[in-house]
Amino acid sequence: MPEMIMIFVVILLLFGAKKLPELARGLGKSMGEFKKAKEEFETEIHQISRTDTDARVKEVSGKEPRES
Repeated sequence: MPEMIMIFVVILLLFGAKKLPELARGLGKSMGEFKKAKEEFETEIHQISRTDTDARVKEVSGKEPRES
């Protein structure tokens, strides 16, 4: 905790009190965009994996995979 306080004080000295809300807002937006991109990536990977698995099941069994 003392390290966090020291970091905050240094940031306050470097940027000033007027810039801190802008920096926090920008950081929040960046984190939101990163989270959104991560979720989209995971969804795409899951879809690719499922499509690949379905193709293998069809190839081996000669039947369409069941919907889950």
